[in-house]
Amino acid sequence: MGITNRRRFLQNAGMFSATAFLSSLSKPAWARNLEAALRDAKGLSPEELATEEDFWYYIQQSFTASPGLINLNNGGVSPAPKTVQDAMKRYYDYCNEAPSYYMWRILDQGREPLRKNLAKPAGCSPEEIAINRNSSEGLETVIFGLQLKAGDEVVAARQDYPNMVNAYKQREIRDGIKMVWINLELPSEDEEYLVKQYVNAFTAKTKAVHITHIINWNGQILPVRKIAREAHKRGIEVVVDGAHSFAHFDFKIPDLDADYFAASLHKWLYAPIGSGMLYVRKEKIKDLYPLFATDNPLKDDIRKFEALGTRPFFIEQAIGKAIEFHEMIGIERKEKRLHYLKNYWMEKVKDIPKVKLHTSLLPKWGCAIGNVSVEGKKPGELDAFLLEKYKVHTVGIEWENIKGVRVTPNVYTTAKNLDVLVEGITAFAQG
Repeated sequence: MGITNRRRFLQNAGMFSATAFLSSLSKPAWARNLEAALRDAKGLSPEELATEEDFWYYIQQSFTASPGLINLNNGGVSPAPKTVQDAMKRYYDYCNEAPSYYMWRILDQGREPLRKNLAKPAGCSPEEIAINRNSSEGLETVIFGLQLKAGDEVVAARQDYPNMVNAYKQREIRDGIKMVWINLELPSEDEEYLVKQYVNAFTAKTKAVHITHIINWNGQILPVRKIAREAHKRGIEVVVDGAHSFAHFDFKIPDLDADYFAASLHKWLYAPIGSGMLYVRKEKIKDLYPLFATDNPLKDDIRKFEALGTRPFFIEQAIGKAIEFHEMIGIERKEKRLHYLKNYWMEKVKDIPKVKLHTSLLPKWGCAIGNVSVEGKKPGELDAFLLEKYKVHTVGIEWENIKGVRVTPNVYTTAKNLDVLVEGITAFAQG
């Protein structure tokens, strides 16, 4: 950012000492400083703010990240900010005072306000949102709930998430549907190529297409809307895996033209571990069977997908605090920061001999998640080296034709953290 803006930010932020953050984890200490930093940041564009490490330091203090480990596997599951952690613990204690009373008569009454609050960032009606435990549960509700019969075809990619691949394979075995698998060559910045891979697989027997919005293995963003429009022209239903896209970058679910969409809220929304969301387009609710039986499986009510029985109410209600934190940062600021962090380390390693990148640097095709490999070495070897020598936690990926180490920073990750990653990759590649 410009020198003048940076100086102004630092002058205004100077009243908040680092000592105040580090000496106390109580809410008043860090929350007041963060609120003031956010007020000052209003004068900066999301692009300018993305590179302002002093601002993101205040965001970092909202988390309880371990000082002894640099966590760059936020793609698996993200830590929750302190406000979310505190809310969940408070609700848990509350439930245990008299579980059947406080869970069912008090906390359970908070689901409808929560449904409305989730619908706002989703950009849809609350009557299209069901609250569950993760994207796998949401997507399997759809996969097993679609009224498919023997011979019906479903198009999906070999790069989709294993739980979804296995769910479709189970329907093949059980119901005789036919899976049509496409094999994507990634990364790709060729929209026409990506759309054609799906469209060329459609036939008169295709009843549904499964599209992963952002491929978890390497962060590839797919052109969901264009694929969905082609599917709908042919009367094909569209199932979207949004495990990694919701609250990660700026879009609304209806923008995708999806019939079904599911997300894990413990990833990019920073909700408690074990929280998720299912979107079903209003006119599709009636004909979709719920995963857990209810009194009338064909009723036109999104709540039929929540018939789980006794569940962790304390986790569910803490989602509200995660929404507040997400809105406090703002999705545009968040997206710009996450993309900046991915490109920060990738730009520094891309010209190192033997280092190969498997994620696009362009914002249309990738955001926070990056994938890297070193010629002649296995992903697990680089993953182990980074953890053992540099205390950097990543994850080795070997799935179909994607092989490399996935690196996923988050809003609490600093440029200094990524400098350690770069040092580690450099040492490994030159070793």
